Amino acid sequence: MKFGIFYEHQLPKPWDEGLELQLFQDALEQVELADRIGIDYAWEVEHHFLEEYSHSSAPEIFLAAASQRTKNIRLGHGIRQVITNYNHPARTAECIATLDLVSGGRVEFGTGESSAILELGGFDIPVESKREQYLEATEEIANMLAMDPYPGYDGKYFSMPCRNVVPKPVQRPHPPLWVACSNRETIKMAARLGIGALTFAFVDPADAKHWVDEYYSIIKSDECVPIGHAVNANICMVTSFSLHQDRAVAIERGLEGFEFFGFALGQLYATGIHKPGRTNLFEQFQTARQKRLAENPLDANQALGAERGGIGTPDDMRVHLRKFEDVGVDQVTFIQQAGMNKHEHICESLELFAAEVMPEFKEREAEREAKKQEELAPYIEAALARKQTRPQLSDDEIPSFVSLGRQVAEAQEKIAGGGGS
Repeated sequence: MKFGIFYEHQLPKPWDEGLELQLFQDALEQVELADRIGIDYAWEVEHHFLEEYSHSSAPEIFLAAASQRTKNIRLGHGIRQVITNYNHPARTAECIATLDLVSGGRVEFGTGESSAILELGGFDIPVESKREQYLEATEEIANMLAMDPYPGYDGKYFSMPCRNVVPKPVQRPHPPLWVACSNRETIKMAARLGIGALTFAFVDPADAKHWVDEYYSIIKSDECVPIGHAVNANICMVTSFSLHQDRAVAIERGLEGFEFFGFALGQLYATGIHKPGRTNLFEQFQTARQKRLAENPLDANQALGAERGGIGTPDDMRVHLRKFEDVGVDQVTFIQQAGMNKHEHICESLELFAAEVMPEFKEREAEREAKKQEELAPYIEAALARKQTRPQLSDDEIPSFVSLGRQVAEAQEKIAGGGGS
């Protein structure tokens, strides 16, 4: 099983001078550490206007910076908003390819559409058409990355003439595709599209088994018709993360931040009312938390009940991760930067994880992955055969375009020669 770290760049209020700068610098140091100790992935989300919850609005910039401080860790858009009003498909293809080049071929291309009204409304994206827009854009971005030239497209939500979208990525035909998943229906959609499932829902291993079984059942079925030019059969789960040899210390350091993560998510996506620039999510969270704890005080060692997730001792984490491994999860990614979790505590947790938890999983990973690839190979071959690919244009079909300067000069010559009367 592989492991990742995940960034929303959370910044609860109050926002003192220099905190945002420190947040990003700390995150870069954490990614550098993760690379050094052997973590497999660093995922960076793209969100807009979700103040306090996520200040990660330009992930391609952060990941490019991280690429120059790391050597091996995979750099994942987790996810990039691909609908045209967020990012034109050609610009997305260019950014993904450029990042793949500057990182030496380490990009994972997670895709998404968002379900936050602050984002959708901010970019004038109708809720009722966002899935259709997502599917259209994702398929065309994959075509832009893989085809030379891109033959053009006249679609429902965007159109573009024939162009050769450059640069091209190191990873051909394109970096591995993923999609953000929050429930079983989107898990099944990911499998039908032949792309990885980034599950940003906190599920226990028992539920994860159902998700994994459904995902791989569809990957192996005729329902799987790849949206891209390759199949990326992988399923990733997220978990809380705070490690210490003393369980109470791990909980004290990590629980409140993880609770804020969940609270802010709920307020911005499901239950809250938000006034831009004025709503104070962290203040609301603290008020609600203090009331809850006053009504039901918890001993630190009993916090989160029997399932503390990834918050606890190395032994706790080992048991937790084995359950995910046993049900076939391919990757577990840690929500380590949440709320006001401290940089030094995050780094200590990562180092402890690498020293005492990760080695046993790494020992099993190569054999596990080889067995999986061997089992899936015929199904992936069959899925790719079902895909109806866009035909590559012949030389005669590729249009020629006259430069603007030449158009102007020819028009002037025509006027001077009396052809304009």
